[in-house]
Amino acid sequence: MPAGLRRVSPSDRVELQPCIGLIGMGEMGSMYAKQLCSAGWKRVLACDRPERFAEVKEKWKDVHGITIVPDGHLVSRQADLIIYSVEAEFIDAVVAQFGPSTKVGAVVSGQTSVKAPERAAFEKYLPEDVKIVSIHSLYGPTVSPVGQPLVIIQHRACEVSVALVEDVLRPLGSKFVYMTYDEHDEITANTQAVTHAAFLSMGTAWCASESYPWEQGLYVGGIETVKVNITLRIYANKWHVYAGLAILNPYARVQINQYAQSVTEIFKLMIEGRKDELRERLYQARDKVFPPGQYRPILLSESLLDQFTLVPKPWKLRAPQHLPPRPSTPQANSHLSILAMVDSWAALGILPLAHLSLAATPIFRMWIGVADALFHNEVNLHRAIEAAIHDVSHRSDDLEFTVAARGWSQCVSFGSFKLYEERFKQTAKFFEPRFKEAAVLGSRMIKTILEDVEVREREQNSQSDGTSD
Repeated sequence: MPAGLRRVSPSDRVELQPCIGLIGMGEMGSMYAKQLCSAGWKRVLACDRPERFAEVKEKWKDVHGITIVPDGHLVSRQADLIIYSVEAEFIDAVVAQFGPSTKVGAVVSGQTSVKAPERAAFEKYLPEDVKIVSIHSLYGPTVSPVGQPLVIIQHRACEVSVALVEDVLRPLGSKFVYMTYDEHDEITANTQAVTHAAFLSMGTAWCASESYPWEQGLYVGGIETVKVNITLRIYANKWHVYAGLAILNPYARVQINQYAQSVTEIFKLMIEGRKDELRERLYQARDKVFPPGQYRPILLSESLLDQFTLVPKPWKLRAPQHLPPRPSTPQANSHLSILAMVDSWAALGILPLAHLSLAATPIFRMWIGVADALFHNEVNLHRAIEAAIHDVSHRSDDLEFTVAARGWSQCVSFGSFKLYEERFKQTAKFFEPRFKEAAVLGSRMIKTILEDVEVREREQNSQSDGTSD
């Protein structure tokens, strides 16, 4: 860091504070505005689409420190740091419109989940005298930013510009992670693409079956809890959050295709009763993805996960009229979604645990946790294989899941945001009556599980350092 560099802080006098510009006041833009104003920054300019000007201005009229302006030109020509919180699909058009108005010497950041189109737009439309330091919060707007990874990408900028971004965002309490544009897209694909594909496919499969399986005595505890809660959490979110990553990230497309292929191949082994081949394939995948002696298991406990089940009381369990009643106690499950996830990572040579401490989202941390709990518990893995071959009670669900996974892969391969939106919203509408309950429970689940993981990691670090009692 250059000697004598003046750092900035929300405690500085107003005239010494940088002017912070926010272009895009959707969920993430609003989260940033709220956090920055709460921290004490008093010169925040923000805008959204012109047709939303009156609505956004009214919403923020009583918040001290923020001024809502009609468009991005008024933000760009005044702000020292400008953050674009725009969907990846539209980043090119928005930067083309407002980028040329950027103040001389300003620092520009992008908050898109896919950096390839953002980088191209910045390099194409921003004046040469503008600095580029992109960012990406690897968590959603409903998750506390404290301790969560926040990526900082120093692209066309000096250390002084990076310091400005750090100082402005430091009050969020996030963990800064430094990488390049290419590293960002590869790592986010490795930690999110297959994860999202799995949950989207689960939701679509349940929608096709016209059932909430946890209300029929299925998916009611342990690993099943994570499946249900995160599926509902994803479908309660905005579709474009996932579409941008899947369609615009070249690494993600390859991974989503491989996931669908792994689902299909494992399902074929199941219905053909080829248990020895299935077992050999899964154990080989385990050893590739979780190399023995090279990582420490997460091992989320069943008792911890059981706290968050959405299952109603036994007397309220019900099945749709077109389906036979199902038992009210948990049954063995093939866990096809998890088996295929690890299998696809093995096929692609991905070691997701390498990214766990670097850039793991809360959802990925839980999903890799349940995969770890399945593959490194011999009893659980044995039960899953036995259920996959011999137990037909989940076979119809596994069939629907296979069809759904292939459908999502084809959707992404077409590169159509419209098709993705329609497919997502159709499933989301089916689950909408359960969103409110799932949101409350899901937030509690994430908080509790992350706290448990942190405690385990501290204990493991203490033991490895030789400082434990």
